[in-house]
Amino acid sequence: MSYKSALLGSVLFCVSAGAFAQEPEIIVTAQRNPEDPPVVAEARERLSRTPGAVSVVANEAYEARAATGLTDLLRDVPGVLAQRRYGEESRFSIRGSGLDQAYHQRGVLIAQDGVPFADADGFADFQKLDPLTARYAEIYRGGNALRFGGAQLGGALNLITPTGRTAQSENLLRLETGSFDFHRAAAQAARTWGDWDAFAALTALESDGFRDQSAQHQWRGTLNLGRSFGDERDVRLIIYGADIDQDAPGALTLSQALSDPEAANAGAAAFNWQRDQRIFRTSLQTHWRLDENLLFEGGIYATTTDLFHPISLLIDQQVETQGAFGRFDWNGDLAGRRADLYFGASYRQGHVDQLTASRAFPLPPGDVRQEASGLDIFAEGRIFLTDQFALVGGGSYGMATRDFTNRLNAANNASKDFEWFAPRIGLLWESQSGTQIYANITRSVEPPHYGALVQSPVPGFVPVEPQEAWTGEIGTRGREGAFVWDVTFYRAELENELLSFSPAPGIPANFFNAGDTVHQGVELALDWDFAPGWLLRQSYTYSDFFFDGDPIYGDNQIPVMPEHQYRTMLRYTHPSGWFIAPSVEWRPTDTWVDYNNTFQAPDYAIWSLNAGWDLDNGVSIFVDARNLGDEAYVPEFGAVVSANTATSTFYPGEGRSVYGGLAYRF
Repeated sequence: MSYKSALLGSVLFCVSAGAFAQEPEIIVTAQRNPEDPPVVAEARERLSRTPGAVSVVANEAYEARAATGLTDLLRDVPGVLAQRRYGEESRFSIRGSGLDQAYHQRGVLIAQDGVPFADADGFADFQKLDPLTARYAEIYRGGNALRFGGAQLGGALNLITPTGRTAQSENLLRLETGSFDFHRAAAQAARTWGDWDAFAALTALESDGFRDQSAQHQWRGTLNLGRSFGDERDVRLIIYGADIDQDAPGALTLSQALSDPEAANAGAAAFNWQRDQRIFRTSLQTHWRLDENLLFEGGIYATTTDLFHPISLLIDQQVETQGAFGRFDWNGDLAGRRADLYFGASYRQGHVDQLTASRAFPLPPGDVRQEASGLDIFAEGRIFLTDQFALVGGGSYGMATRDFTNRLNAANNASKDFEWFAPRIGLLWESQSGTQIYANITRSVEPPHYGALVQSPVPGFVPVEPQEAWTGEIGTRGREGAFVWDVTFYRAELENELLSFSPAPGIPANFFNAGDTVHQGVELALDWDFAPGWLLRQSYTYSDFFFDGDPIYGDNQIPVMPEHQYRTMLRYTHPSGWFIAPSVEWRPTDTWVDYNNTFQAPDYAIWSLNAGWDLDNGVSIFVDARNLGDEAYVPEFGAVVSANTATSTFYPGEGRSVYGGLAYRF
């Protein structure tokens, strides 16, 4: 099917779907919950103003599972690739953002309460997130993250911390246990007194892990203290700390991953690979209604991270990041037409002091300082040309700096500045019943982070250029009777795509700029309440990512992203409060591992079962059984130039496992 044909088909589907809508609701994600609290419903309504693919995932959607990372939180969101490598280390990509990244993440703005978790150069570590204490998560796919000033290809993920007023209960005690000596305990408290409110949470976790050399021990603490000064006027202090010790088992060959998936990479076991972090961050924010039509949101923040990361290299980092942001939201009339507008700015700065030493390869030691800053100025407005049809326009101006100091060799010192403008235009039609049809065109820009700029033994900066793309998108969302849908077609045409490959296990990847590349696909989420108590939830992602006449790789497929990814869950909820929900994760075709398209990871289907019971006394229990068939499979691997049976780049999926939990709310 050509892209033009796909767009035409989408338009016909959107128009026909909207013609029969009846219920006066706006649904912006198929991740719908039977009990949708007001704070989550408000977020869905706010995101529905975006002429593009957005989703909201409430804590209610995964609280009855042993959710320990983005893989569990985002499993039903189409367009998202979130696959666990080990522990909470995962791959996270939206529409192919940072798809090649063999470790951690780039290309998506990851934030909590609007405060970025990334270092100042945009490199992110999602292990810092705590899904268990998030009230809900906002996902802005593709070029729809302008509200944060983001111009990345993948968009943004924003987790919202509960307050003393929005928490699910005043008190929560939660205990979990399960396979591989998994144990977790959590306590939460929410209070209000007069104009003040507070939310506090503490979580402790330990696990031996499915694989050898994959044990983890961690604790996380959150405090959210707020003071109200009237309707929609408050100031809030949010403090977060975490102590995370994670062993790293490394990658295996395909045959090892399928025949002995519990084994660790021999080098990882011999050198005791680890990734240990100490994180502390604080932000002071305000949400202030200036008048009936104008609202201001803003804040300042600071984050520190101490990282001890012995792999083939010993990496010791001290990371400090500070920033500030502010955004005005206006709604009213313009030339007699309904209109709204938001505009603002976001600034960040920080540095990384890094020591490196060779442990298994003849690489020179390192003692460097990486300084970075970034500024985004952004705006987006809507004007309704008719009661149901809006024209949307906006854009962001961005600039970034990179300053590198090599304390052992001054000849390698380097600096570079980047500057860009990313415009955006879109259309949004919404029926009286709430059905929406949207289309947009957005430019995205991603300047290289230090991992791409600094590639030993090349002196100074490697001459990589910013990744740029134009993305077109068309889709629909809404509800009709028993159906809730969210469908998007998109095509991104990229220049200078930042790609990388792993030269050897434990060695940082080599980055390069590709020529022209294309990311295109379909994102579909569909809920069907076909009978009282019965819900069929489905999400499907089709991804077609390829080089476009590359001098080396021709029109080859870009590796790692599966062409088809399908997840479905059938849930029955009894009126007395118990539920049972079998589910399946299915990759129906093999997935390319290398740029030369010579080697593939096999397809798989994994069956799981979730069940639970909410009792009348505030107690709830659940069972989360995964991979019931104990299938050996490989959901995750790193990109290489050419792969074969001896290539160690594969991370085996977790075998059969069972987790159980008990929560008491009072």
